[in-house]
Amino acid sequence: MVRIIETKKDRPLAWTLKEKIVLITGGNTGIGRAAAIELAQRGAEVLFTSRDPEAGERARVEISRAAGHDVTCLPLDLAWFSSIRKLADAVLVGWPALHVLINNAGAVLTRRSETVEGFETTLGVNHVGHFLLTTLLLDRIKNSAPARIINVSSRAHLRAVTGLDFGDLQSRRHYRGFLAYSRSKLANIYFTRELARRLEGTEVTANAVHPGLVATRFAQDRDTRWLGALMRLGTWFMLSPEQGADTVVYCASDPELSASGKYFVHRRESTPSRAAQDDDAARRLWEETERWIREGHP
Repeated sequence: MVRIIETKKDRPLAWTLKEKIVLITGGNTGIGRAAAIELAQRGAEVLFTSRDPEAGERARVEISRAAGHDVTCLPLDLAWFSSIRKLADAVLVGWPALHVLINNAGAVLTRRSETVEGFETTLGVNHVGHFLLTTLLLDRIKNSAPARIINVSSRAHLRAVTGLDFGDLQSRRHYRGFLAYSRSKLANIYFTRELARRLEGTEVTANAVHPGLVATRFAQDRDTRWLGALMRLGTWFMLSPEQGADTVVYCASDPELSASGKYFVHRRESTPSRAAQDDDAARRLWEETERWIREGHP
């Protein structure tokens, strides 16, 4: 009988954040900022993005102080393909690996507007921008495996009961701010599920997270009128940014987590809406988004 002795070299390395490179979109405030501090304190090299360079620099100084070592802020406007491509190029040139990508930044608007390329802004920022960024960085992420991609979605996806309206994805015929937001959060789950399917066998996982109703500046920095006011009034019963970031940090850091294509709430796998489990719709959205990016407009 041949005795096989497993050496330390043969064993898979336990997942740890130490010396891992993490990129967080929208890390200068709220959930992203709280996650940046926590992940940096756990030993990760943290890069985060900010749409406002001055706010980003202030946050960089404060997060570095809280983490005990330097973090990096990079400019990114998810409503502009050129900005997304510049950010991806900066990461690919400046860092040899990317182990964790947290697609956190988001927008909600009460009045319809469009991105530079003509996408309805909520869908353009929350889904299309993150789709483009992820695909631009995907080869580097796969080459850095084991690696993790986390998409910050929301229980608001439950409001998109009938799924996406593929005949009017840009909400040109009918626009309601919170419905557009809900559909964009459903799109985040579709993106997660289809991305996970395409990543099978690569040691890269993709999961979606509902952070909870969090007291941040979300819905206060763009055109949100009554929604921003409502968010400010409701802060007394909302979660803190640190509480909201908890499940994001869990999905980024837990050494035992191997799930992919799942939806997490309070650190547990949860079942998303029936509409969110439509994998044909997920594939269709992926193909449609690829076409938009290839053609440069919706």
